[in-house]
Amino acid sequence: MAGWFELKKAKSGQFVFTLKSGNAQVVLTSEQYKTRKSAENGIASVQKNCQNDNFYDRKTAKNGKSYFTLKAGNGQVIGLSQMYASVATMNKGIASVTKNGCSDVVKDLVT
Repeated sequence: MAGWFELKKAKSGQFVFTLKSGNAQVVLTSEQYKTRKSAENGIASVQKNCQNDNFYDRKTAKNGKSYFTLKAGNGQVIGLSQMYASVATMNKGIASVTKNGCSDVVKDLVT
């Protein structure tokens, strides 16, 4: 099963999106956006940039766990991964974003 995006409102009232893999696991979470249109543009940026390995920044947190960010062509962070126990599992997360990030399915959960 292919992945999808979920667009919703955060407790702050701003808009956020997540990218979920085919097994419904969150693989990428956006920043908060002031407008719905900005969040939709963020989704479009993931769709456009997820196939380019150069746009992934692989990082290590202070606690030693691995994570990554996906950046747009202008260098701005589009989304952030969860924390992974190893570099190998982080790379599987990147592969999942690469595979599922092109999805045109957006579930609108804005209430």
